[in-house]
Amino acid sequence: MAAERHRGVALASRLVFVHGVGGHRDADTERTAWLSALLAGARRAGHSDLSDLLADEGRCETVFAYYGDLFAPRGAQGMADAGVHDRDEAVMLCHLLDEVIDGRLAETDDPVHRQVLSSAKRELRPTGTAQGTGNLVRGSLNAATTLLSLPPVARGGQWLSGKLLVRDLSQVVRYLARREVEEGRTLDERIREILLSRLSDQPAVVVAHSLGTVVAFEALHHHRLTVPLLVTIGSPLGMRSVVWPKLRPQPPTTPACVDAWLNCWDRDDLVVTRPKLEADIAANDRQVAPESRRVDSDGVWVHTATKYLAHPEVGGRVAAALKRMAGRATGE
Repeated sequence: MAAERHRGVALASRLVFVHGVGGHRDADTERTAWLSALLAGARRAGHSDLSDLLADEGRCETVFAYYGDLFAPRGAQGMADAGVHDRDEAVMLCHLLDEVIDGRLAETDDPVHRQVLSSAKRELRPTGTAQGTGNLVRGSLNAATTLLSLPPVARGGQWLSGKLLVRDLSQVVRYLARREVEEGRTLDERIREILLSRLSDQPAVVVAHSLGTVVAFEALHHHRLTVPLLVTIGSPLGMRSVVWPKLRPQPPTTPACVDAWLNCWDRDDLVVTRPKLEADIAANDRQVAPESRRVDSDGVWVHTATKYLAHPEVGGRVAAALKRMAGRATGE
């Protein structure tokens, strides 16, 4: 894409959004919402001169890597609510929920909250109950419902019910199970191919949320063009129960193509149990490693991508990276 000038700022760049867990969504609607939130964050960071440019695809192409349709509902009768279909996946789901609950226990000294969270842990694997797939699924649904009964926890997520929380966590499980083969490719391979196809043949800033941070991390290890900035928000990459041990490659290392990596988390984000990724992911050969920053959002549902994108820490860094790309394109 040729560099062009607009209101005194040159821009020749691509911005790629990668979504996380959740139900079906319209990619164009999501791209618009994410871009609007990011523009708000950029303005708050003092980049109002770039805001109009970022909304102008003639200067900055913004694409949304959508793979949600690959998570069509499946599962045996009685397990569809959880999105898993065998015992191995049900066990992984329990481990994820267990780590989420432990993360909340570590954050509170409130005796009432601790009692509720402890009850949720017991519901995951009730004593005296056979640990078959159906019972594991029921335990997960019960534990998730109890977990979300705590107002501080419910406010931090995007889930109106335990069923929805379990459905979304099951998408993480299904991706990492690396099965569900179609036309010779597993589910995780098909998801990564979608992202790689959106990266195209030019440097791109990549902003990934939730499960999308796992997708981006693995996909970028197969990408050779420069990524001036990778931004991960609300990331479960550091979860030790299921996610981190199953990442590829092992040991987890910053992709070689990444020039800088900003990782942001909110302390009320339910799925971020190990927020400082630099402790868990090694630097690449150019000594690029994650740089983790805590952000605090007001209101409810802090796990949502738009809450993160509207923060100046995120909007400002993305805007600055796009400006630098534009400057290099024009020799400024």
